[in-house]
Amino acid sequence: MALVNTKEMFEKAYNGGYAVGAFNVNNMEIVQGITEAAREVNAPLILQVSKGARAYANHTYLVKLVEAAVIECPNIPIALHLDHGPDFETCKSCIDGGFTSVMIDASSKPFEENIEITKKVVEYAHDHGVVVEAELGTLAGIEDDVKVAAHAASYTRPEEVEEFVTKTGCDSLAIAIGTSHGAYKFTADQCTRNEKGILVPPPLRFDVLEEVSKRLPGFPIVLHGSSSVPQEFVKMINENGGQMPDAVGIPEEQLRKAASLSVCKINIDSDLRLAMTGTIRQFMAQNPGKFDPREYLKPARAAIKEMVMHKMIDVLGCNGKA
Repeated sequence: MALVNTKEMFEKAYNGGYAVGAFNVNNMEIVQGITEAAREVNAPLILQVSKGARAYANHTYLVKLVEAAVIECPNIPIALHLDHGPDFETCKSCIDGGFTSVMIDASSKPFEENIEITKKVVEYAHDHGVVVEAELGTLAGIEDDVKVAAHAASYTRPEEVEEFVTKTGCDSLAIAIGTSHGAYKFTADQCTRNEKGILVPPPLRFDVLEEVSKRLPGFPIVLHGSSSVPQEFVKMINENGGQMPDAVGIPEEQLRKAASLSVCKINIDSDLRLAMTGTIRQFMAQNPGKFDPREYLKPARAAIKEMVMHKMIDVLGCNGKA
């Protein structure tokens, strides 16, 4: 099976009440861990690459790693997606370079300028058989080159979505309902503490999601900044030389609810990085004389695989949907 775009994936997800996982990739072990999980649970998959990942690993290396994954997982539909494309030129480069889906993120621009930029990307992408994700509303947090202060974040305005989708022709829409980029999604002041003293973030704005869905029936919605920041890996990092106080993410039960509604794509990034970093830190602390990268990257890859399988089965509900 060749790389696919997300059109059929999202149609099935919308009608089936589940979401497809979109996982950011930066190197071979991350690609392997994710795709091995998808193959084992028979789930469709979106591998996505950010501007930062392209700068780190090189466009060609990343594309070839994903193409290798397609060969190794011939029965799994896999899309290659540009995450947070900052401008037309970056989107064009990815479209010309083999991506099957791109995101143009002009959400920080005024509404009319967002439409203008998005429409230009859509026209070029559709001429080349590629689908486009756009964004309305602004998520707080930090992820690669995306940096938005909490005071600059804004929820998506449902009254704008119909005009935006109609005028741009985009194929899916990322909205802001309270998720946030990175592992430090919320300050302690924004959270409450449960009986165990664990920080609990404010709930997602499902009222915004439901109103958007009413205005865009059948249209696929995307959630960014949806890592749950599993505390076992935060603890593992902190116990082995790390310093990550008060890192908190989105509760998985809220993401599962979103996946059962109109959300067809959920982006997960920080959870994989935490699993990888925590596992490597623990391995090095327990094996101070080891120096072969294969020895510590092997358990890190296994941790990513286990994490992704959990997400696909218990959060996204996309297992068995390939």
